[in-house]
Amino acid sequence: MTEFVRKIMPNAKDDVLAGITTSLAMIPEVVAFAFVAQIDSLVALSGAFIIGLITAVFGGRPGLISGAAGAVAVIFVHLISEGHAKGLLFDTPVENMGYFYLLAAVVLMGVFQIGAGLFKLGKFVRLIPHSVMMGFVNGLAIVIFLAQVRMFSHKELEISTEGVKSYSSIPMHGTELYVMLGLVLLTMGVIWLLPKLATKIPAALTAILVTTAIVVFGGIEVSTVGSYIIEGGGSGLKGEFPTPNLQLWEYLPFNIDTLMFILPYAFLAASVGLIESLMTMNLVDELTETRGNGNRECLAQGAGNMVSGLFGGTGGCGMIGQTVININAGGRGRLSGIMMAVTLLTFILFADKYIEQVPIAALVGVMFMMVIETFAWSSFRIIRKIPKSDAFVLVIVSAVTVIYDLAIAVFVGVIISALVFAWENAKKIRARKRFSEDGKTKTYEIWGPLFFGSIQAFNEKFDIKNDPENVEIDFVESRVSDHSALEAIFNLVNKYEAEGKTIKLKHLSEDCKVLLYKASPKFREVIVEAVDDPRYYLAENPEKFPKSLSEYKF
Repeated sequence: MTEFVRKIMPNAKDDVLAGITTSLAMIPEVVAFAFVAQIDSLVALSGAFIIGLITAVFGGRPGLISGAAGAVAVIFVHLISEGHAKGLLFDTPVENMGYFYLLAAVVLMGVFQIGAGLFKLGKFVRLIPHSVMMGFVNGLAIVIFLAQVRMFSHKELEISTEGVKSYSSIPMHGTELYVMLGLVLLTMGVIWLLPKLATKIPAALTAILVTTAIVVFGGIEVSTVGSYIIEGGGSGLKGEFPTPNLQLWEYLPFNIDTLMFILPYAFLAASVGLIESLMTMNLVDELTETRGNGNRECLAQGAGNMVSGLFGGTGGCGMIGQTVININAGGRGRLSGIMMAVTLLTFILFADKYIEQVPIAALVGVMFMMVIETFAWSSFRIIRKIPKSDAFVLVIVSAVTVIYDLAIAVFVGVIISALVFAWENAKKIRARKRFSEDGKTKTYEIWGPLFFGSIQAFNEKFDIKNDPENVEIDFVESRVSDHSALEAIFNLVNKYEAEGKTIKLKHLSEDCKVLLYKASPKFREVIVEAVDDPRYYLAENPEKFPKSLSEYKF
C-alpha cells in the first residue's frame, strides 16, 4: 500500500474523484454510528458535512477525512439517554432533551479541542512509538472488518414499555446471503483488477457504480443504503441545508447543572477525537512522506465540532477508514476533503433517491479492500525480529483497540513503552572509580542518564563510609534529566558532609547548578565551575533557563 500511494502526485481530478468515492463510503458508516448513539441519521450526516468541510479547508493535514465517527458517538450514548430522562423532569417536560444536551456537549468538545491547539498540545503525537502506531493500525483494521461483517444482517428496531429504543440483528441466510457475498466479491474484484488495466480510472468509485448498475438494472433484491436507514428507524436520506439550531437556546437551561452534566462527556469526546485525528494524521504522513501540522488540526477539529453543535449536528473527528479510501483513490489535497463534504451534502439535498439505491454490498466490498490495504501485514514478518517489548506493545495495542477503544489502546501503548524505556535506561547508569596518586581523593565518573528510574542504581555506586576524605563526582558523561536526579545529588552531598568528608561536583549543566544554588548556598563551595560544562537543559521546563549563570543575581 505504501509504495502505491507514494507514486500518486496531487491533482484536481484525482481529488474530485477521491472525494466522491469517499462520500459514498461515508454514508453507511455515519448512519451506523447514528444508530449506536440513538440519534437521527440526518443529524449525523449534517455533522459529517460540517466537520468534514471545516477540517478540509483549515485542518493541518490535506487528504485527511473527518466526519461523525463511531469513537465519539459511543461516548454520547449515555449522555443522550440521561438527557432524555432529565428533560422529562423539567417543570415543562421536554421529550427530546438528550439531543439538546448532545449539541451543547459537542460545542464544549470543540472548545476543549481549540484550547488544545492554542496550547500546542498537538505536538505530543510525536511521542507515540512506531509499535503503538502499528498496533493501532492493525487493531483498527480488525474493528472495521468486524463492523462490515455485521452488515450481513438486518436491524430490527425494538421499543420497550419505557420508550427506550434498541436494535437486534437478524443474520442473513440462504439466497440473500449468497447474493450479498457475490456482490461483495464482485466489488473487491473490480477494485483489485481495474488498476492493472487502467491506472487513471478510480477503482473504488467504478466498482460501486458497476455493482449498483447490476443490482438496479437486474432487479436484484438486496440491502441498500435506503433500506439500511429505514431499518434503523430513519425515514430516508432526504434532508435540508444545515442552519443554526435556535431550539438549543430555547430549551437548554444554561446553568452550572448543565455544565457539570455535559463536562465529562465533552472532555472525553474531545480527547478521543483528537487522539484518533492525530493518529490518522500520523498514518497519512507516513503513507505520503509529508508532514502535517498537529496543532492546526486540533484547531480545525475544534472549530468543526463547535459549528456542528450550533447547527444541530453531532460531534466527530478524523476517520481512518474514509481517509485510507481517499488516499488509495488518489486524494492528496484539500480539494478531496472539500469534495467529500460537498458531495455528501448534494446527496442529502438532491440525490437522495439515487444514493438510497446503492447496495450495501458495494460499500462493504470497498471497506474490505480498505481493511486489506490498511492492515500492517509486515508485522507478522518483523514481530520476531523487533525487541520483545515492542512486539508486546504491538499485540496489546491491537487487542485493546478491538476489545475496548482506540484512545484507551493508545494510552496503554504509550504508558507501556514509556515504562520499558525508563527501565532500560535505568540499567545504563555506570560509575567508573579511580584514586589520585596520593590516594587521598576518589573520583566517580558517572556514565549514563540520571533520572527518576536510575536513582537507586546511582546511589548504590557510592561507598560513603569507606571513601577517603576527598571525593569528586564527574558528570561529564552523564545527563541530569529531572528533579528526582537533582534531589538524589542533593541527598548524596548531605550524606558525605554528614560523614565529615569533602565532596566536589564537576561538569554539571548550567540549569542544574542554578537549581542546586537555589536549594542551598553551600553548593557554591561544592560545585566546581569549568569552561567545558555541558549546556543541555532539564526536561521539566527548558525555556525558563538562561544560557549563562551571569543572568542570575545572587
